[in-house]
Amino acid sequence: MVVISIRGFNARLGFAVAAAALGSAFQHGYNLGVINAPLSLIGDWMNSTSYDRSEEYLNETSQTMLISIMVSIYCIGGMIGGALTGFFSERFGRKGGLLLNNAFAFLAAILFGFCKMANSYEMIIAARFVIGINNGLNAGLAPMYLSEIAPINLRGAIGTVYQLVVTISILFSQIMGLEGALGTPDLWPVLLALTAAPAVFQLIALPICPESPKYLLITKDEAVAAQRALTWLRDSNNVQDEMGEMRNEAEAAKLVPSVSLREIFSNPTLRIPLVISMMMMIAQQLSGINAVIFFSTKIYQTAGLSEEAALNATIAMGSMNVLMTIASLIMVEKFGRKTLMLAGLFGMLIDVFLLFICLMLKDVASWISYFSIVLVIVFVVMFATGPGSIPWFLVTELFAQNARATASSIAVATNWTAAFIVGLGFLPIQEAIGPYVFLIFVALLACFIFFTWKKVPETKGKSIDEITAIFKQSAYGGNSV
Repeated sequence: MVVISIRGFNARLGFAVAAAALGSAFQHGYNLGVINAPLSLIGDWMNSTSYDRSEEYLNETSQTMLISIMVSIYCIGGMIGGALTGFFSERFGRKGGLLLNNAFAFLAAILFGFCKMANSYEMIIAARFVIGINNGLNAGLAPMYLSEIAPINLRGAIGTVYQLVVTISILFSQIMGLEGALGTPDLWPVLLALTAAPAVFQLIALPICPESPKYLLITKDEAVAAQRALTWLRDSNNVQDEMGEMRNEAEAAKLVPSVSLREIFSNPTLRIPLVISMMMMIAQQLSGINAVIFFSTKIYQTAGLSEEAALNATIAMGSMNVLMTIASLIMVEKFGRKTLMLAGLFGMLIDVFLLFICLMLKDVASWISYFSIVLVIVFVVMFATGPGSIPWFLVTELFAQNARATASSIAVATNWTAAFIVGLGFLPIQEAIGPYVFLIFVALLACFIFFTWKKVPETKGKSIDEITAIFKQSAYGGNSV
């Protein structure tokens, strides 16, 4: 089975995947997780900075509000970056857009690195916004590039690489945020500024790799350049069959001009996969995963664990996230997208309900607090099984080339909007209703399971023509997707 799963993989393709994913997904995951550990240090520094400015300390409400803005403005930047995906991918190409996007990472790193020296917590807020734009663009551009350079039998596995690198970088940020590393009162600006490192790597590695062959052929109408790029990626001159499939897609694209924003909502053949893509992005975020990642340490402390035990549990959670995402690389091609999505969502529903019960009964027995560690880790395992990776590349599988960029922009912006809602709203709701907040996620997960079961098609091993035919039949034949 392993031999079948890696057919078509070679060193050059692996290098291109690493260049695109490590330089982009690493940014995404690192900045998603890095703010968690040093949050109390940053809060203390903001308080002393306020006193240096006005000889008045921040009150608890003001400090909480500033930290909430710092956390959530990252998602606002992500919404903007996601919305710009279509423009960047069509104007500069998939590879060109990724390379250009690194300018935002360097600007953010400068703001992070010098904020303490400048005595300005506004610089952190600005940097979180700028790196959010970078991450939003990466979340749209990188899965698109990865999907378009992958052989059809590896499309799911290579698409999952983006989420794998996200999980690795979240774990890396959590480890680097420990007190024994960079999580100290003096070094936390360096911790935040490390976001420049993957940008440097990508600027060195990605120029060696070719642009997406599909972009070159279908969007730019450069057949020779497309064949040259495909030959490099496959490390073989035997690319005639794949070029033939791409030419068929290019001819079909010529009959249908680039899809406008209005058309993608009005044309039922496009609207159905767009709704599916948006719902899968919403399911990923409103499943409760960001509540766990953003505030995992606080959840463990609420369950009765010490601060040190809570941090160690968060590291364990990140480790399991990485391991299960690696496993999903194989499972996504073996079991399919829809099956893994349903399995992950159902597992999360059961788990989050048990977590709610544990938080309600945490004072009854000490073992319940430690059982909550297991439940949070299992929650992350279920997320990594399918909902963590599948929505990122599913949107690129559901649309032909002429609609892919526009659809990706909408889907990624939807993802970041949902992340913003969770990031901004979870703590206030948790403070208002306590553990009952997790019942909201139970209800949402039940809705997502029903939608996935009824509406999401299986795309494993299907060409774009076969997938498009499914939606045409659904739109004009009156059948359920």
